[in-house]
Amino acid sequence: MTQMAEFWVGIAFAVFVLILIYYRVPALVAKSLDDRAEAIRKELDEARRLREEAQNLLADYQKKHRNVGQEADSILELARGEAEAFAQETRASLKDMLERRTRQAEDKIARAEAQAVDEVRAAAIELAVAAAEKILREKASGAGGVSLIDQSIRELKGRLN
Repeated sequence: MTQMAEFWVGIAFAVFVLILIYYRVPALVAKSLDDRAEAIRKELDEARRLREEAQNLLADYQKKHRNVGQEADSILELARGEAEAFAQETRASLKDMLERRTRQAEDKIARAEAQAVDEVRAAAIELAVAAAEKILREKASGAGGVSLIDQSIRELKGRLN
């Protein structure tokens, strides 16, 4: 009986395999496995692509980071240069202003000195004229002396001023 059971199990198995083949189950299983393998391959390709993108982004950000550092250094250097140029310009401007103010003060002093000299001369001339007039009046008396003195005073004032 075991042989008979084994025989029927063998026939049932053969029928089962034939049914599977008839309905193309292995092809369906194979197609299912192929589809699954293709999906996995696509996922792997997508993962590789995403990894490459991430690496490219990382490289770009690292490059930008280096560039930012270099740009910051160049901005600092430019700012230092501009500050030094501004300081030199300010020093030169201050020096020019001081020289101009010094010249103005010297000119003002020279004008005040010249004005003082002119005032002293004018005062000295007026004193000399007054003294000469007084002396001549005392020495020259009469109508002829008075007219001579007046005429001399007028000529003297015209020559001195």
